[in-house]
Amino acid sequence: MSTLFSLENHTALITGGTRGIGQSVAIALAEAGADILLIQRDSSSTSTRDRILSLGRKAQIYTCDLSSPSDVSSLIPKILSDNHQIRILVNCAGIQKRHPCERFPSDDFNQVIQVNLNSVFTLCRDVGAHMLDLEASPVTGRKGSIINFASLLTFQGGLTVPAYAASKGAVGQLTKSFANEWTARGITVNAVAPGYIETEMNTALLNDKERLASISARIPAGRWGNPEDFKGTVVYLASKASAYVSGHILVVDGGWMGR
Repeated sequence: MSTLFSLENHTALITGGTRGIGQSVAIALAEAGADILLIQRDSSSTSTRDRILSLGRKAQIYTCDLSSPSDVSSLIPKILSDNHQIRILVNCAGIQKRHPCERFPSDDFNQVIQVNLNSVFTLCRDVGAHMLDLEASPVTGRKGSIINFASLLTFQGGLTVPAYAASKGAVGQLTKSFANEWTARGITVNAVAPGYIETEMNTALLNDKERLASISARIPAGRWGNPEDFKGTVVYLASKASAYVSGHILVVDGGWMGR
């Protein structure tokens, strides 16, 4: 059974791995046997890399400002020129801006779209093109796995977050579009949609006592999620265990969407 979830001799590229869900996911992939390439805005945070190295896996930091289209466009050519073979891509980085819809600044809207959507498109396209040239892996049975992070706001509108909702709705459709073209060619493309998770991005909600109580009362699991809840989910989507899963948005929300 353990071979179903093995990622031995695979390299995973992950954005947003310095903290929260991304950090837990990066460590989980390493625990399953993968070496990790961490995409960070700068190299000041080394905690995730150091944790991965302590597991006996390789880890390397590449710097990239995801809000810069030119930075994103030059990233994969640089990584491939260093002779890395990417089998797993996890797009976990994201930003949030909150304003009433009628006062939402255009600059904030465009920045959220660039980081949460445009960079995801570019990395999927460029890594996917690389994966298509690979031979199928004997470990996973396919050329590669792409895992994007969506949201409950892939399905819902939210409050004071039109840019975030727009970006995450689009990530869901982008995931399906790539899956339609690439699944038969050996690449599975899926998304994970977190529910309400105790991370820095949700600080505003966690500090709003009325909304916190309202949200918490609706979660069938009786608690908010935490980053550890995504370790098994991403290893599953990256491994042989999910060989026949593609174009899917896997909701990890403690039962919220079924309420």
